[in-house]
Amino acid sequence: MTGSDTDAVVIGIDFGTLSGRVVVASVADGRELASAEHVYRHGAIEERLPGTDERLPRSWALQSPDDWRDVLRHAVPEAVSAAGVSADRVIGIATDFTACTVLPTTAEGTPLCELDEFAARPHSWPKLWKHHAAQGQADRINALAAERGEEWLARYGGKISSEWEFAKGLQVLEEDPEVYERAERWIEAADWIVWQLCGAETRNICTAGYKGIYQDGKRPSREYLAALNPGFADFCDKLDFPLSALGDKAGGLSAEAAAWTGLNEGTTVAIGNVDAHVTAASAKAVGVGKLVAIMGTSTCHVVNGEHLTEAPGMCGVVRDGITPGLWGYEAGQSGVGDIFAWFTRAAVPGEYEAAASERGVSIHEHLTELAAEQEVGEHGLVALDWHSGNRSVLVDHDLSGVIIGLTLATRPEEIYRALVESTAFGTRMIVETLVESGVPIEEFVAAGGLLKNKWLMQTYADVLRRPITVLTSEQGPALGSAIHAAVAAGAYPDIQAASEAMGKVERAAYTPDEARADAYDELYAIYAELHDHFGRGGSEALHRLHKIANEAGR
Repeated sequence: MTGSDTDAVVIGIDFGTLSGRVVVASVADGRELASAEHVYRHGAIEERLPGTDERLPRSWALQSPDDWRDVLRHAVPEAVSAAGVSADRVIGIATDFTACTVLPTTAEGTPLCELDEFAARPHSWPKLWKHHAAQGQADRINALAAERGEEWLARYGGKISSEWEFAKGLQVLEEDPEVYERAERWIEAADWIVWQLCGAETRNICTAGYKGIYQDGKRPSREYLAALNPGFADFCDKLDFPLSALGDKAGGLSAEAAAWTGLNEGTTVAIGNVDAHVTAASAKAVGVGKLVAIMGTSTCHVVNGEHLTEAPGMCGVVRDGITPGLWGYEAGQSGVGDIFAWFTRAAVPGEYEAAASERGVSIHEHLTELAAEQEVGEHGLVALDWHSGNRSVLVDHDLSGVIIGLTLATRPEEIYRALVESTAFGTRMIVETLVESGVPIEEFVAAGGLLKNKWLMQTYADVLRRPITVLTSEQGPALGSAIHAAVAAGAYPDIQAASEAMGKVERAAYTPDEARADAYDELYAIYAELHDHFGRGGSEALHRLHKIANEAGR
């Protein structure tokens, strides 16, 4: 450590799907002195636009920029106060965001949804990562890129997701051209929040590479974009800005942001980052072959490699995308914890809720205990984890969930277990695809809220046939951001050194049971068969159902 005394602290802020979380950490060893959370007032906007009676269409998901500012106004001062540190001890602040969460703004950074003339227009609001209504645009982006032989397509496993910047931008153009025309900037929330903190626009290499089709120093050509839609030819102009490396300094805290946070004006602000990718630092996984799975409402998988290889169905491979000097690979599952939450909300009988309440445990804990009593395969079920579509390796958000093997004797805990297993199978599909493509995976590291469920984690170890190292911090992304803040402030020479000093992990916390692993191999074979049947052309039933539902106005 250089350039700071041992009393110095840094702040990491993790902007999630429903809330923002703040950690105050020691620069010397990453010890978390305090944390705070601020729940977004609007949450994930999926049903009605705030301030209107307008119902949002199917597969939409938006957010409110002022909810993000509220994290700075409330959670940062709360965490600093709880840590008992003065503003003078804070040498840096860094942020991470869900991605691709993206918004249209003016040239000065004002979100269009905050302009009176656009407030009632859904396309003027930030599109949350799980906004999947641009699948049609994504399909056209992919088909045209394949037809033209665009070199960048292979870097994304052959398909650009409907979640990423270009599909969402094309949807705005085609469904509300006035909003598109007024949008002078199309910017990831990860960069916009840094703009709010230091008063200057910056762009980070991570979101640009994974979400914004930036490869080898360039983006898709005007000719390609015009072939998609003549009005889309200028789209890259809305993105164009010099890119900064992860761990770089974006600027100093502005007077306005200092007033919000209670910190000193001029405090170092780091370049923005993505929640999953920044977690590699807190998980001591910034080197080669250490795959980090950030397991929460969704799961993102990131891993570094020394060399470039192109893996089918990956979200992207980006030079310097996780750690400067390495190739960072990303994959993911669009729904994991969200699937379990849906089941408990929509399909669990009242007597189960009553039993959980009587025992003083959550419905998830109650179902987990019941599910854990079963032997592998006893329920006779296999499910596909596509309730939010498939991000990897099929990259198709018109797919939907499937459960087979149901009988009149099937119990809720058996379905719950099958859903948990389906997400483990989805992760195994991703891991095997990476390995078969030449990406070495020497260690599987888990992070995120689902680590609290020990049975679930053991299930993953059994399904994967791999030991699982766990991140011991409950605020992995926020701690990862704090580590980047320490680098930006000059306390460490690079991310590797800061990660080694400040990261928190327990090696091989879960190890596979051979008998259960053998039994899961049989179920996984069925999962793989269904995966290819419904996802790779064996049946168009799921796509047809999606089309019927859309046409019916649901």
